[in-house]
Amino acid sequence: MNAQIGVIMSRWLSTEEMQERILEAADRLFYRQGIRAVGVDTIADEIGISKRTLYNYYPSKDALIAAYMSRRLVTLEITDRPPLDQILGAFDGLDRSIAAKRFRGCAFVNAVTELGEGTPEAHKLAITFKENRRLWFRELLSRLGVEDEDRLATQLAILLDGAIATALVRGNSAMTGAAKEAAALLIVSATKKKRKR
Repeated sequence: MNAQIGVIMSRWLSTEEMQERILEAADRLFYRQGIRAVGVDTIADEIGISKRTLYNYYPSKDALIAAYMSRRLVTLEITDRPPLDQILGAFDGLDRSIAAKRFRGCAFVNAVTELGEGTPEAHKLAITFKENRRLWFRELLSRLGVEDEDRLATQLAILLDGAIATALVRGNSAMTGAAKEAAALLIVSATKKKRKR
């Protein structure tokens, strides 16, 4: 799409629609190619607008990175399914993501690794994402009535992150199955200890 069409398009779309188009392109390119590897020019070209137009919506690449990461910061829902099914289902979901072959790891870990300490907002969003996952585990564990759900939630979060790293390094999604088995054993052990008291 040429820049002239992009300018016309930006006049037709609402601010929210244009921001969403920019974020969709940024999400796809940042995740697939890396944040440092993708310039603002590339994102603007991808959707057919000028770099100047993009900067009207996101005044800097750092602002665009923060918006990209905020967009990925979704609320983890707790459903009426049994808590254990939801916990172990997180490992099944990861297995499906890795098997899809488009998986490049956790976008938040990737961002922190690429950007280092130079972008504190990105680091803060990554911490929020990881803590939200841990708190999601903790709430489900409290519903199971396990011993020391806070500590076990941290262990499960580490298992999930470890499964991601190991599956990527080995190119084998079966690592998530091993992490899921370990999670189940930890939960059973914590449940037995609670009953013995």
